Amino acid sequence: MTLTERFRYLIHSPILVYRTVFQGRYDFVYDRMPMRIQRMPFPKRINLIKTGLNLVYRRPRVSNWPVHMQFELTNYCNLRCPVCPAGSHLITREKKAMDPALFTKVINETGPYLLTASLWAWGESLLHPHLDQILQATRKHQFVILLSTNGQNLDNPKVIDTLIQHPPTCLIVAIDGITDETNSQYRIGARLEPALTGVRRLAAMKRKLARTTPILQMRYIVMRHNEHEIGKLDGFAQENGFDMLSLRTLSIIDSEPTQETHTHFVPSQSSWQAYKYKQGQRVRNPSYICQQPFMFPTVFADGTLVACEQDYNAQLAMGRLSPDTSFANVWFSKNASRTRQIIRDTPHELSFCENCPYRDRESTGCSVAVRHFSEGINPMTI
Repeated sequence: MTLTERFRYLIHSPILVYRTVFQGRYDFVYDRMPMRIQRMPFPKRINLIKTGLNLVYRRPRVSNWPVHMQFELTNYCNLRCPVCPAGSHLITREKKAMDPALFTKVINETGPYLLTASLWAWGESLLHPHLDQILQATRKHQFVILLSTNGQNLDNPKVIDTLIQHPPTCLIVAIDGITDETNSQYRIGARLEPALTGVRRLAAMKRKLARTTPILQMRYIVMRHNEHEIGKLDGFAQENGFDMLSLRTLSIIDSEPTQETHTHFVPSQSSWQAYKYKQGQRVRNPSYICQQPFMFPTVFADGTLVACEQDYNAQLAMGRLSPDTSFANVWFSKNASRTRQIIRDTPHELSFCENCPYRDRESTGCSVAVRHFSEGINPMTI
């Protein structure tokens, strides 16, 4: 969160408090996607107020539960994207898919307080062998469910059936080119056919069943080799059954070997660049205020809880969740408080903070533009 975003939040806080407490409604924007939670139960309302207060004070010992969470369903992938810890083979953690029982345990504990759950981190989520159990567990609670995929097994009938039977709120399909040649320059090993076949089948089944979910979003990272296709994206997305399109900037990751690679992909037009540059160097933003450790943690596939997904090898873990260790025991622990204090007070000592992909942006969201093609999905309403 930048100082400007923080000031804007504080200015609007009275109306936010009124709507939250007395109307049970909360409107917010998640990566340029407007969202609305309605008829919230009382515990979620109270937790939102507690979270809002700590956005101001950032106390290491929190009293609130997370309002956003990220779940790494798998930490392995079927592609080799060069500016990604999984694709670059930088992850030293054991390759693993999250235990559905552990996921269900954590989601049942945190679900009453969440606004969003993002079901991805550093791996391909649709490769999870028990995706149906994962998605079924999320349906018990009232929050926006975001699922991201590279689409390479989206034409699998079992996967499609799971997404129809237990639909996430939004299915994000990462496509970075309208031809195989363009798309595979970054997403090495990718083919468009399985992704587009799966999206068209899902769109057809949604129409047949009169469903609104999953909302089908095409996510396009603008890079030097594909920025010439931007003018064709709306038509491409609509022709293939997508409900919306988001244009995204390419983020850095915490890895010196990938910095030169990242620079190679930076688009020529400054409006599509994630960061400002001066004499070839990224311009630092001193106004960034990190909120991740206080409201938006990530659970890795083995149950390790980290303050931010950018800590992809869990250098500074809050703890590990297990059948015998509850989320509350870790989130409210002294070790978690120490982790928050370190990130708050001495982020320059942590490489994943020093290379934070959010800090040096004008806005902390990664998307530059979002376009909607279907009525009734703006905002996403739960």
